[in-house]
Amino acid sequence: MAHYIQRGTIPHKRHTQFRRPDGELYSEQLFSTEGFSNDYSLLYHINPPTQIIRTEPQVDVSPQIAEEKMLQHRSFEGFKVQPKADYLESRVPVLVNNDCHIVLAAPQQSMTNYFYKNTDADEMIFVHEGEGVLHTQYGDLSFSYGDYIVIPRGTIYQVSFKTTANRLFIVESFSPIRYPKRYVSKSGQLLEHSPYCERDIRGPEELKTYDQKGDFLIRAKKKGMLYGLHYGAHPFDVVGWDGCCYPYIFSIHDFEPITGRVHQPPPVHQTFEAHNFVVCSFCPRLYDYHPEAIPAPYNHSNIDSDEVLYYVDGDFMSRKNVTRGMITLHPAGIPHGPHPGAVAKSIGAKETRELAVMVDTFHPLMLTKQALEIENGGYVMSWAE
Repeated sequence: MAHYIQRGTIPHKRHTQFRRPDGELYSEQLFSTEGFSNDYSLLYHINPPTQIIRTEPQVDVSPQIAEEKMLQHRSFEGFKVQPKADYLESRVPVLVNNDCHIVLAAPQQSMTNYFYKNTDADEMIFVHEGEGVLHTQYGDLSFSYGDYIVIPRGTIYQVSFKTTANRLFIVESFSPIRYPKRYVSKSGQLLEHSPYCERDIRGPEELKTYDQKGDFLIRAKKKGMLYGLHYGAHPFDVVGWDGCCYPYIFSIHDFEPITGRVHQPPPVHQTFEAHNFVVCSFCPRLYDYHPEAIPAPYNHSNIDSDEVLYYVDGDFMSRKNVTRGMITLHPAGIPHGPHPGAVAKSIGAKETRELAVMVDTFHPLMLTKQALEIENGGYVMSWAE
Protein backbone atom coordinates (compact mmCIF):
# COMPACT_ATOMS: atom_id res chain seq x y z
CA MET A 1 0.00 0.00 0.00
CA ALA A 2 1.36 3.38 -0.99
CA HIS A 3 0.50 6.89 0.20
CA TYR A 4 -0.99 9.85 -1.64
CA ILE A 5 1.26 11.64 -4.13
CA GLN A 6 0.63 14.35 -6.70
CA ARG A 7 2.97 15.12 -9.60
CA GLY A 8 2.67 17.52 -12.51
CA THR A 9 -0.50 19.41 -13.38
CA ILE A 10 -3.99 18.07 -12.62
CA PRO A 11 -7.50 19.60 -12.63
CA HIS A 12 -9.15 20.79 -9.45
CA LYS A 13 -11.83 18.05 -9.60
CA ARG A 14 -11.48 14.53 -10.92
CA HIS A 15 -13.50 13.45 -13.98
CA THR A 16 -13.95 17.05 -15.13
CA GLN A 17 -12.77 18.92 -18.21
CA PHE A 18 -9.00 19.41 -18.34
CA ARG A 19 -7.80 21.07 -21.52
CA ARG A 20 -4.50 21.26 -23.36
CA PRO A 21 -3.09 24.65 -24.39
CA ASP A 22 -4.62 24.11 -27.86
CA GLY A 23 -8.07 23.68 -26.30
CA GLU A 24 -8.35 19.93 -26.80
CA LEU A 25 -9.08 17.71 -23.80
CA TYR A 26 -6.40 15.76 -22.04
CA SER A 27 -7.23 12.06 -21.75
CA GLU A 28 -7.94 10.99 -18.17
CA GLN A 29 -7.01 7.41 -17.23
CA LEU A 30 -8.06 5.66 -14.04
CA PHE A 31 -5.41 3.16 -12.94
CA SER A 32 -7.30 1.12 -10.36
CA THR A 33 -6.84 -2.09 -8.38
CA GLU A 34 -9.37 -4.73 -7.32
CA GLY A 35 -11.93 -3.34 -9.71
CA PHE A 36 -12.77 0.11 -8.40
CA SER A 37 -12.56 -0.93 -4.76
CA ASN A 38 -8.95 -0.30 -3.69
CA ASP A 39 -5.93 1.93 -4.31
CA TYR A 40 -5.93 3.91 -7.56
CA SER A 41 -4.32 6.80 -9.39
CA LEU A 42 -5.61 9.19 -12.04
CA LEU A 43 -3.29 10.03 -14.94
CA TYR A 44 -3.75 12.77 -17.55
CA HIS A 45 -2.38 12.00 -21.03
CA ILE A 46 -1.81 14.28 -23.99
CA ASN A 47 -3.05 11.47 -26.24
CA PRO A 48 -5.57 8.71 -25.56
CA PRO A 49 -3.69 5.73 -24.01
CA THR A 50 -5.73 3.34 -26.16
CA GLN A 51 -4.36 3.86 -29.67
CA ILE A 52 -2.98 0.46 -30.71
CA ILE A 53 -1.71 0.60 -34.32
CA ARG A 54 -0.56 -3.01 -34.72
CA THR A 55 0.19 -6.18 -32.77
CA GLU A 56 2.72 -9.01 -32.82
CA PRO A 57 2.16 -12.76 -32.34
CA GLN A 58 2.27 -13.80 -28.68
CA VAL A 59 5.18 -15.81 -27.26
CA ASP A 60 4.87 -18.42 -24.49
CA VAL A 61 7.13 -17.42 -21.56
CA SER A 62 5.43 -19.50 -18.85
CA PRO A 63 7.75 -21.38 -16.46
CA GLN A 64 8.73 -24.93 -17.38
CA ILE A 65 8.07 -27.08 -14.30
CA ALA A 66 10.63 -29.80 -13.57
CA GLU A 67 9.47 -30.94 -10.11
CA GLU A 68 5.96 -30.31 -8.86
CA LYS A 69 6.19 -32.26 -5.60
CA MET A 70 9.20 -32.85 -3.34
CA LEU A 71 10.20 -32.98 0.31
CA GLN A 72 13.88 -32.20 0.69
CA HIS A 73 16.03 -29.17 1.30
CA ARG A 74 17.48 -27.66 -1.88
CA SER A 75 20.12 -25.07 -2.69
CA PHE A 76 20.85 -23.12 -5.88
CA GLU A 77 23.75 -20.97 -7.08
CA GLY A 78 21.99 -17.85 -8.28
CA PHE A 79 25.06 -16.28 -9.82
CA LYS A 80 25.35 -19.25 -12.18
CA VAL A 81 22.46 -17.74 -14.13
CA GLN A 82 24.26 -16.45 -17.20
CA PRO A 83 24.03 -12.74 -18.04
CA LYS A 84 22.05 -11.78 -21.13
CA ALA A 85 21.87 -8.48 -22.92
CA ASP A 86 18.09 -8.10 -23.00
CA TYR A 87 16.17 -7.36 -19.82
CA LEU A 88 13.24 -9.71 -20.48
CA GLU A 89 15.36 -12.52 -21.93
CA SER A 90 17.58 -12.41 -18.84
CA ARG A 91 14.70 -13.22 -16.48
CA VAL A 92 14.88 -16.84 -15.32
CA PRO A 93 12.02 -18.32 -13.21
CA VAL A 94 13.40 -20.61 -10.49
CA LEU A 95 10.65 -21.36 -7.95
CA VAL A 96 6.95 -20.89 -8.69
CA ASN A 97 3.43 -21.52 -7.45
CA ASN A 98 0.01 -19.98 -8.05
CA ASP A 99 0.73 -17.07 -5.70
CA CYS A 100 4.15 -15.95 -6.86
CA HIS A 101 7.08 -16.58 -9.18
CA ILE A 102 10.63 -16.20 -7.88
CA VAL A 103 12.89 -15.06 -10.70
CA LEU A 104 16.59 -14.33 -11.16
CA ALA A 105 17.92 -11.95 -13.78
CA ALA A 106 21.31 -10.68 -14.96
CA PRO A 107 20.56 -8.10 -17.68
CA GLN A 108 23.49 -6.30 -19.30
CA GLN A 109 21.74 -3.61 -21.30
CA SER A 110 19.04 -1.01 -20.82
CA MET A 111 15.61 -1.31 -22.38
CA THR A 112 15.82 1.06 -25.34
CA ASN A 113 13.49 -0.15 -28.07
CA TYR A 114 10.48 -1.29 -26.03
CA PHE A 115 8.54 -0.80 -22.82
CA TYR A 116 7.31 -3.56 -20.49
CA LYS A 117 4.07 -4.20 -18.62
CA ASN A 118 3.28 -7.16 -16.37
CA THR A 119 -0.51 -7.25 -16.43
CA ASP A 120 -0.86 -10.19 -14.01
CA ALA A 121 1.58 -9.53 -11.19
CA ASP A 122 3.00 -6.87 -8.94
CA GLU A 123 6.78 -7.01 -9.20
CA MET A 124 9.24 -6.68 -6.34
CA ILE A 125 12.72 -6.29 -7.82
CA PHE A 126 15.59 -6.53 -5.34
CA VAL A 127 18.76 -4.98 -6.73
CA HIS A 128 21.71 -7.15 -5.72
CA GLU A 129 24.18 -5.62 -8.15
CA GLY A 130 23.91 -2.62 -10.43
CA GLU A 131 22.32 0.80 -10.55
CA GLY A 132 20.16 2.78 -12.88
CA VAL A 133 16.80 4.48 -13.37
CA LEU A 134 13.29 3.06 -13.59
CA HIS A 135 11.29 5.16 -16.07
CA THR A 136 7.49 5.10 -15.69
CA GLN A 137 4.38 7.11 -16.52
CA TYR A 138 4.55 8.38 -12.96
CA GLY A 139 8.11 9.69 -13.17
CA ASP A 140 11.63 8.38 -12.70
CA LEU A 141 13.01 6.38 -9.77
CA SER A 142 16.77 5.99 -9.34
CA PHE A 143 17.87 2.65 -7.89
CA SER A 144 21.06 1.03 -6.64
CA TYR A 145 22.38 -1.86 -4.57
CA GLY A 146 19.97 -2.99 -1.85
CA ASP A 147 16.84 -1.36 -3.23
CA TYR A 148 13.46 -3.06 -3.32
CA ILE A 149 11.62 -1.69 -6.37
CA VAL A 150 7.88 -2.34 -6.00
CA ILE A 151 5.94 -2.01 -9.27
CA PRO A 152 2.12 -2.41 -9.29
CA ARG A 153 0.74 -4.72 -11.97
CA GLY A 154 -0.12 -2.96 -15.20
CA THR A 155 2.56 -0.30 -14.78
CA ILE A 156 4.37 0.46 -18.04
CA TYR A 157 8.09 0.87 -17.45
CA GLN A 158 11.58 0.97 -18.92
CA VAL A 159 14.83 0.24 -17.11
CA SER A 160 18.01 2.19 -17.88
CA PHE A 161 21.12 0.66 -16.34
CA LYS A 162 24.25 2.66 -15.58
CA THR A 163 26.11 -0.64 -15.19
CA THR A 164 26.59 -3.78 -17.29
CA ALA A 165 27.02 -6.19 -14.36
CA ASN A 166 23.51 -6.34 -12.90
CA ARG A 167 21.95 -8.98 -10.65
CA LEU A 168 18.26 -8.89 -9.74
CA PHE A 169 16.14 -11.06 -7.42
CA ILE A 170 12.53 -10.68 -8.54
CA VAL A 171 9.25 -11.77 -6.98
CA GLU A 172 6.20 -11.62 -9.23
CA SER A 173 3.14 -11.52 -6.98
CA PHE A 174 -0.34 -12.38 -8.26
CA SER A 175 -1.82 -10.36 -5.40
CA PRO A 176 -0.95 -6.83 -4.26
CA ILE A 177 2.35 -6.37 -2.43
CA ARG A 178 1.65 -4.36 0.72
CA TYR A 179 3.17 -3.28 4.01
CA PRO A 180 2.54 -5.76 6.87
CA LYS A 181 -0.88 -5.15 8.42
CA ARG A 182 0.48 -5.02 11.97
CA TYR A 183 2.65 -2.05 11.03
CA VAL A 184 -0.14 0.03 9.46
CA SER A 185 -2.74 2.20 11.21
CA LYS A 186 -6.42 2.19 10.30
CA SER A 187 -5.82 5.30 8.19
CA GLY A 188 -2.82 3.77 6.41
CA GLN A 189 0.13 5.32 8.26
CA LEU A 190 3.14 3.20 9.16
CA LEU A 191 3.08 2.91 12.94
CA GLU A 192 5.75 3.88 15.44
CA HIS A 193 6.85 0.27 16.05
CA SER A 194 7.32 -0.39 12.32
CA PRO A 195 10.94 -1.13 11.28
CA TYR A 196 10.64 1.59 8.62
CA CYS A 197 8.46 4.63 7.94
CA GLU A 198 7.24 6.91 5.16
CA ARG A 199 10.54 8.84 5.16
CA ASP A 200 12.20 5.67 3.91
CA ILE A 201 9.83 5.23 0.94
CA ARG A 202 10.93 6.84 -2.32
CA GLY A 203 8.16 7.61 -4.77
CA PRO A 204 8.48 8.71 -8.41
CA GLU A 205 10.26 12.00 -9.06
CA GLU A 206 11.01 14.08 -12.15
CA LEU A 207 7.81 13.55 -14.10
CA LYS A 208 8.90 13.81 -17.72
CA THR A 209 6.26 14.30 -20.41
CA TYR A 210 6.92 12.95 -23.91
CA ASP A 211 4.58 14.39 -26.55
CA GLN A 212 5.67 12.11 -29.37
CA LYS A 213 3.78 10.31 -32.13
CA GLY A 214 5.19 7.24 -33.86
CA ASP A 215 5.46 3.50 -33.24
CA PHE A 216 6.04 2.56 -29.59
CA LEU A 217 6.28 -1.11 -28.63
CA ILE A 218 4.95 -2.28 -25.27
CA ARG A 219 5.69 -5.90 -24.40
CA ALA A 220 2.88 -7.02 -22.11
CA LYS A 221 2.77 -10.29 -20.17
CA LYS A 222 -0.55 -11.96 -19.40
CA LYS A 223 -1.16 -15.55 -18.29
CA GLY A 224 2.33 -16.68 -19.24
CA MET A 225 2.17 -15.16 -22.72
CA LEU A 226 4.19 -12.17 -23.93
CA TYR A 227 2.35 -9.88 -26.34
CA GLY A 228 3.78 -7.14 -28.55
CA LEU A 229 1.48 -4.10 -28.67
CA HIS A 230 2.43 -1.13 -30.82
CA TYR A 231 0.95 2.26 -29.86
CA GLY A 232 0.79 5.43 -31.90
CA ALA A 233 1.93 7.74 -29.08
CA HIS A 234 4.64 7.62 -26.43
CA PRO A 235 3.19 5.95 -23.28
CA PHE A 236 4.90 8.52 -21.03
CA ASP A 237 2.85 11.46 -22.32
CA VAL A 238 1.43 12.15 -18.84
CA VAL A 239 1.27 15.82 -17.81
CA GLY A 240 0.12 15.09 -14.27
CA TRP A 241 -1.26 12.45 -11.94
CA ASP A 242 -2.29 11.86 -8.37
CA GLY A 243 -3.30 8.93 -6.18
CA CYS A 244 -2.06 6.04 -4.10
CA CYS A 245 -1.12 3.43 -6.71
CA TYR A 246 2.35 3.89 -8.18
CA PRO A 247 5.82 2.30 -8.13
CA TYR A 248 8.12 3.05 -5.21
CA ILE A 249 11.48 2.05 -3.74
CA PHE A 250 12.51 0.99 -0.25
CA SER A 251 16.15 0.23 0.54
CA ILE A 252 17.01 -2.82 2.62
CA HIS A 253 19.69 -0.61 4.22
CA ASP A 254 16.88 1.51 5.74
CA PHE A 255 15.28 -1.48 7.48
CA GLU A 256 15.74 -1.13 11.26
CA PRO A 257 16.08 -4.62 12.81
CA ILE A 258 14.02 -5.51 15.88
CA THR A 259 16.20 -7.27 18.47
CA GLY A 260 15.65 -8.73 21.93
CA ARG A 261 17.26 -10.45 24.91
CA VAL A 262 16.77 -13.84 23.25
CA HIS A 263 16.55 -14.88 19.61
CA GLN A 264 13.62 -13.23 17.83
CA PRO A 265 11.38 -15.18 15.42
CA PRO A 266 11.47 -14.47 11.66
CA PRO A 267 8.29 -12.31 11.61
CA VAL A 268 10.28 -9.43 13.17
CA HIS A 269 12.14 -9.23 9.86
CA GLN A 270 8.97 -8.96 7.77
CA THR A 271 9.08 -6.20 5.17
CA PHE A 272 6.17 -6.87 2.79
CA GLU A 273 3.18 -9.17 2.58
CA ALA A 274 0.91 -10.48 -0.13
CA HIS A 275 -1.75 -13.18 -0.38
CA ASN A 276 -0.17 -16.45 0.80
CA PHE A 277 3.42 -15.22 1.15
CA VAL A 278 5.60 -12.71 3.00
CA VAL A 279 8.98 -11.06 2.32
CA CYS A 280 11.53 -10.53 5.10
CA SER A 281 14.84 -8.62 5.30
CA PHE A 282 17.75 -9.98 7.32
CA CYS A 283 20.05 -7.04 8.00
CA PRO A 284 23.17 -6.24 10.05
CA ARG A 285 22.12 -6.13 13.69
CA LEU A 286 23.22 -6.69 17.29
CA TYR A 287 22.71 -10.19 18.60
CA ASP A 288 20.57 -11.13 21.60
CA TYR A 289 21.76 -9.74 24.92
CA HIS A 290 20.51 -12.23 27.53
CA PRO A 291 23.63 -13.46 29.39
CA GLU A 292 22.91 -17.02 28.24
CA ALA A 293 21.49 -16.19 24.82
CA ILE A 294 22.18 -18.40 21.80
CA PRO A 295 22.39 -16.09 18.78
CA ALA A 296 22.03 -18.91 16.24
CA PRO A 297 18.43 -19.62 15.22
CA TYR A 298 16.77 -22.60 16.84
CA ASN A 299 15.71 -25.63 14.80
CA HIS A 300 12.23 -25.13 13.43
CA SER A 301 9.67 -26.96 11.37
CA ASN A 302 7.98 -25.27 8.44
CA ILE A 303 4.59 -26.85 8.94
CA ASP A 304 2.67 -24.30 6.87
CA SER A 305 5.23 -22.64 4.60
CA ASP A 306 8.12 -23.14 2.24
CA GLU A 307 11.08 -20.96 3.23
CA VAL A 308 13.25 -19.39 0.52
CA LEU A 309 16.37 -17.48 1.55
CA TYR A 310 18.34 -15.40 -0.94
CA TYR A 311 21.83 -14.64 0.36
CA VAL A 312 23.04 -11.17 -0.54
CA ASP A 313 26.21 -10.34 1.40
CA GLY A 314 28.05 -10.83 4.69
CA ASP A 315 28.75 -13.82 6.94
CA PHE A 316 25.98 -16.29 7.74
CA MET A 317 26.87 -18.03 10.99
CA SER A 318 24.06 -20.59 10.67
CA ARG A 319 25.16 -21.89 7.23
CA LYS A 320 28.27 -23.47 5.71
CA ASN A 321 29.66 -22.62 2.28
CA VAL A 322 27.34 -19.71 1.58
CA THR A 323 28.00 -17.80 -1.64
CA ARG A 324 26.60 -14.48 -2.87
CA GLY A 325 23.37 -15.04 -4.75
CA MET A 326 22.77 -18.49 -3.26
CA ILE A 327 19.16 -19.55 -2.77
CA THR A 328 18.10 -22.15 -0.20
CA LEU A 329 14.68 -23.80 -0.20
CA HIS A 330 13.48 -25.43 3.02
CA PRO A 331 10.05 -26.92 2.23
CA ALA A 332 7.12 -27.34 4.58
CA GLY A 333 6.99 -30.66 6.39
CA ILE A 334 10.56 -31.23 7.61
CA PRO A 335 12.61 -29.29 10.19
CA HIS A 336 15.74 -27.32 9.47
CA GLY A 337 18.14 -25.23 11.46
CA PRO A 338 21.80 -24.28 11.85
CA HIS A 339 24.47 -26.47 10.31
CA PRO A 340 26.51 -28.63 12.73
CA GLY A 341 28.78 -26.55 14.95
CA ALA A 342 27.03 -23.28 14.21
CA VAL A 343 25.11 -23.11 17.49
CA ALA A 344 28.17 -23.44 19.74
CA LYS A 345 30.18 -21.11 17.52
CA SER A 346 27.54 -18.38 17.77
CA ILE A 347 27.63 -18.15 21.59
CA GLY A 348 29.32 -14.93 22.66
CA ALA A 349 29.05 -13.27 19.25
CA LYS A 350 27.91 -9.67 19.48
CA GLU A 351 26.60 -8.86 16.00
CA THR A 352 26.03 -10.11 12.48
CA ARG A 353 26.79 -8.36 9.21
CA GLU A 354 24.55 -10.63 7.12
CA LEU A 355 22.24 -9.35 4.42
CA ALA A 356 19.55 -11.61 2.96
CA VAL A 357 16.02 -11.60 1.57
CA MET A 358 13.56 -14.28 2.66
CA VAL A 359 10.31 -15.30 0.98
CA ASP A 360 7.97 -17.57 2.94
CA THR A 361 5.15 -19.05 0.87
CA PHE A 362 2.10 -20.71 2.42
CA HIS A 363 1.62 -23.02 -0.55
CA PRO A 364 4.36 -25.35 -1.87
CA LEU A 365 6.78 -24.11 -4.50
CA MET A 366 7.63 -25.99 -7.67
CA LEU A 367 11.10 -26.19 -9.24
CA THR A 368 11.67 -25.10 -12.83
CA LYS A 369 14.03 -26.73 -15.32
CA GLN A 370 16.31 -23.71 -14.99
CA ALA A 371 16.48 -24.23 -11.21
CA LEU A 372 17.85 -27.74 -11.66
CA GLU A 373 20.60 -26.35 -13.90
CA ILE A 374 22.01 -24.24 -11.04
CA GLU A 375 21.32 -26.64 -8.13
CA ASN A 376 23.91 -27.58 -5.52
CA GLY A 377 23.60 -31.35 -5.31
CA GLY A 378 23.70 -32.97 -1.88
CA TYR A 379 22.55 -29.92 0.10
CA VAL A 380 19.93 -32.03 1.87
CA MET A 381 22.77 -34.04 3.47
CA SER A 382 24.70 -31.00 4.69
CA TRP A 383 23.41 -31.33 8.27
CA ALA A 384 25.21 -34.68 8.73
CA GLU A 385 27.97 -34.50 11.36
